[in-house]
Amino acid sequence: MLTHAQIWTAIDTLAARYDLSASGLARKAGLDPTTFNRSKRVGPDGRLRWPSTESVAKVLDATGASLDEFIAMVASPAMRRPLPLIGFAQAGKGGFFDDGGFPVGSGWDEIDFPAVTDEHSYALEISGDSMLPLYRDGDIIIVSPGSPVRRGDRVVVKTADGEVMAKELRRKTAKLIELGSLNPRHKNRILPMQDVSFVSRIVWSSQ
Repeated sequence: MLTHAQIWTAIDTLAARYDLSASGLARKAGLDPTTFNRSKRVGPDGRLRWPSTESVAKVLDATGASLDEFIAMVASPAMRRPLPLIGFAQAGKGGFFDDGGFPVGSGWDEIDFPAVTDEHSYALEISGDSMLPLYRDGDIIIVSPGSPVRRGDRVVVKTADGEVMAKELRRKTAKLIELGSLNPRHKNRILPMQDVSFVSRIVWSSQ
């Protein structure tokens, strides 16, 4: 059962993740700036007020956050389940993924995480500084190979020769994929799709 506190905590967490106040998040979503104010969460008569599904949908659209991310913020401990966890450097080696980018094998550690809708979701631990400033060494990202990807999504891409990278999807066609670098010191990439093993959406990160 979801509680009033869980829902509002998720709203606050979403705002903080995008460096916004509650009123800033409301403004960004095209809502009245006071919509998410703490004073609006309980009525004058003491009755609890809940954010509408429409307002939640608008903030997800405005921030680009996925429903999986929001569910992860809402989920209670009882809804948590273990996800496979692997180091980013290890991900390029064979034996961890099938041809579709789904986790396989027995070499995974696990982390406890609120359930996401994609049962094939897994976690990657960032290593190094090539993805700064967005992802730091030691950050955990949750990857959903079953989620559709669209322009602007942050994605994990694995090439046929074993290179694994986290990028922003700029464009994807049947022949080519264009990827924006998260670190301005690194170049953007354009790859033939025949050289790409899989492209999976990042639905959550620990930073």
